[in-house]
Parts: sequence; C-alpha cells; structure tokens
Amino acid sequence: MAGLRGWVDVLLVSPTARGLGGVARHVSGLAARLEAAGYHVAVVSSENTPIVNVKGLKNPTFMLSSMFSALFRRASVVHGHNVPSCLAMRAASAGRRVLTMHGVYAEQVNLLHGSLVGWVASRLERTALNWADVVTAVSKRTAEFYRLKGVDAVYIPNAVDVGVHVEGIRLGYPQVVYVGRLSREKNVSTLVDAARRLQDAKFLIVGDGPDKPFLEKAAQNLSNVVFTGAVEHEKALGYIAGSDVLVLPSIAEGMSTVLLEAMALKTPVVATAVGGNTELVQHGETGMLVNAGDPEQLTEAIAHLLNNPAEAKRLAEKAYQNVVKHFSWEAVFPQYLKVYELG
Repeated sequence: MAGLRGWVDVLLVSPTARGLGGVARHVSGLAARLEAAGYHVAVVSSENTPIVNVKGLKNPTFMLSSMFSALFRRASVVHGHNVPSCLAMRAASAGRRVLTMHGVYAEQVNLLHGSLVGWVASRLERTALNWADVVTAVSKRTAEFYRLKGVDAVYIPNAVDVGVHVEGIRLGYPQVVYVGRLSREKNVSTLVDAARRLQDAKFLIVGDGPDKPFLEKAAQNLSNVVFTGAVEHEKALGYIAGSDVLVLPSIAEGMSTVLLEAMALKTPVVATAVGGNTELVQHGETGMLVNAGDPEQLTEAIAHLLNNPAEAKRLAEKAYQNVVKHFSWEAVFPQYLKVYELG
C-alpha cells in the first residue's frame, strides 16, 4: 500500500481501515483487491492520521486531520467512505471523487447523539453528497433513500472473500456468537437477555466498544457468557466458523459485513429486520429475522436453529450460495472499477 505522499491511482479515505467493523473490512478488502489488480493505492484513516480518541471527538478530529493529510495528494480517484471522509475527498487533487455511504449517516448520528447533532449531521451530509462526482451505497435501502433526496446513488454492496478455509474456535456446545462493536445501535443487551434464557448454550460476545462495561455488568452472573474483547480479524472468523449460530441484534444497520462473513463460512444467522439485514436475510430461506429489541423473539429464533440442525444447515447453504453469486469480491470489485472508470 502506498505511503501518504506522491501520486496514486486510488486514494481511499475512511474513518477506520482496520479491525472488525464493517466499514474497516470493506475498505481493507477493497484496497487489497485494487493492489492485487496492479493499481497504486493509498489509504488515509484514523490508523495513520491523528485523532482525539474520545467519544464524540473521533470523527470531527478525523475530518480535519484527514483533510490536511489529503490536501497535497494527487490521485486519479479519491474514494471517501461515509461523511467524515468528505473534507479529505474534497481537498485532494483528483480526477474523480467517489463517496460511499454505509448507511443513512444523519439517521445514525441522530440515533446515537440526539436530534440537535443529527440536524448538524444532515446539513454536512448534504454538502458531502454534492461534492462527490459519484455516490454509492452499500444497501438498496440506503441507495433508494438518497435517490428520493435527488442523489443518483449507485448500489454497490459490501463484499467478502468466499471459499477461504477457517479453523473454527469452539468454547462450548452449542455455541452462539456476536461479532462487532459494542455500542448502542448494536443492541447487544438483547443477546445477553437471550443468554439468560438459554443457559445451556455458550454465548460469545466478540468485540469492544463503549457499551462493554454495561454489558459485562448485565452478564456478571451468567457463566455461559464470554466477552473476548477486541481480537484480530482472523480469530473473529474462527469464532464465527466454530459457532452454531451468529446473531446480529442491531436496531440500525447498513449492510453488515459480519453477516456476509458468517454466510460465507456457512454459519446460520439470526438478525433483526432493520436496514440492510432484510436484503441479506430472507426469513426461513437464508436465515432468521426477528423484530429489533424483542429478546423473547430473539431467544426463540436462536433456540429454533440450535434445536433443528438440519434446517439450520439448509439455511446456511442457501445463504452461502447467495453470497457467492452477489456479495463476493469477484462479483463486486468490477462494479467499483466501472464507477472509478479504471476498468
């Protein structure tokens, strides 16, 4: 990957490019594909740009620091991911500016930080969209939302590698796993409630975030709940591969990379019927969908898959075939080259 000086084919700008988050997995996967295809790539992210690592200040400081990092850069294409990348996308000297929305940004900010900050975010979002030559969205719902706002958004989904062997990691039987950020929108507390009702199953909660202390306190008397903390991506995949069910209990979601990864590993999934989850999971066909914030329904869906392994296997196989056809990098990468006008 190119350094932060000199001309490049593609400059990727993202608040994060490492770790378990969906945006990070998407950006790192895209960078790897571009480099493998022979393109000269550089990445500006919080991992190589100074930020204030305090809740509420990470994105604002990344916006400013990434702008200065990109100010003297030259690229055929600058590709920003989410609104916090917009100043860098604007500042870089580029032939083409692409902005990918990993969900409806102002909605997410409003959910996490309240209506006043959400109002400010909506104004910034509008400006960022106007600065881009091309806007892409990782879910059909997000693309349609912006089209209704007058933005000609192109739907290009998240993607994952398929057919890769991963050694499963099992800490109990049966095993249920969550992988991702421990924050309000992920609503992991409903999974802790489900663990309380299904104490014969081992529940792994993989990841870190601001809600971790609260969740650990809620689960302090549950011997069947294990918090692994942040782990390397390969180990997270091992936990998924070794589990009988992956659960995503979010109250808001774009296009979940962890759902795609579970499907690529043929691990059955239970997810809430929000955002891009409904595009990935067809209830009773490629997984189970439940209402967000309903621990009883979540518990029933998990128990159903654990108690019906043949059905769980059928759902996982059909989900795998869908990922191969529509969400593999082989299917998605050419769509980005077309947007970039590089291939």
